[in-house]
Amino acid sequence: LVAGNWKMHGSHSANAELLSGILAARPFACDVAVCVPFPYLSEAAVALAGSDVRWGAQDCSAHDKGAYTGEVSAAMLAEFGCRYVIVGHSERRAMHGETDQLVADKAKAVLARGLTPIVCVGETLGQREQGTAQATVKRQLSAVIHALGHCVGEMVVAYEPVWAIGTGVTATPEQAQEMHALIRAQLQAATAHADAMQILYGGSMKPDNAASLLAQQDIDGGLIGGAALKAADFVGICRAT
Repeated sequence: LVAGNWKMHGSHSANAELLSGILAARPFACDVAVCVPFPYLSEAAVALAGSDVRWGAQDCSAHDKGAYTGEVSAAMLAEFGCRYVIVGHSERRAMHGETDQLVADKAKAVLARGLTPIVCVGETLGQREQGTAQATVKRQLSAVIHALGHCVGEMVVAYEPVWAIGTGVTATPEQAQEMHALIRAQLQAATAHADAMQILYGGSMKPDNAASLLAQQDIDGGLIGGAALKAADFVGICRAT
């Protein structure tokens, strides 16, 4: 699975050019999705209708409905034909104070509406330097595993080393594989479906490093940030699969 996270980027003209460029490059030998800002879900749905490229959102509320001004529920996203919803992105955790439990609750809300959560986990540079990287990721993932119960196998996990997001620094294939293997082992202890689950790498993946990362045993795709905003770069990563 190669999923683009547009973050807070986009405009009508830029979106049309990007989506048409992705569609023109089909077919792909992998699952492909774009996770767009809420206001652009409708035009993504129209542009991608009938294709094998899926669309999704970058966040959602843990609540199904109610007096939560500014929030968007999984039920609303389902009406737009979303397939995926990113939850627990490092930017949400850092800038909005999202806790492990809140991320777990959001993942549960997404699954309850028949959508697939892309659950993000990852450590900061400080945590890596302190030797707590693995413990941090295991703690983050444990909260989601506990909340989802027997539905654990239905989520996608994205490992994003926070120190490699938007910095131009990328974890080596060996560093990424080590953490992906840790995540796989934790999932194997929780569900019989762990080997079939997709674990994505989300730290500055680009066309020129995608193949070496994707060649690793436990890396099943990418959650793409900056490179997802240019059709040629995004398509290049899809081709690398």
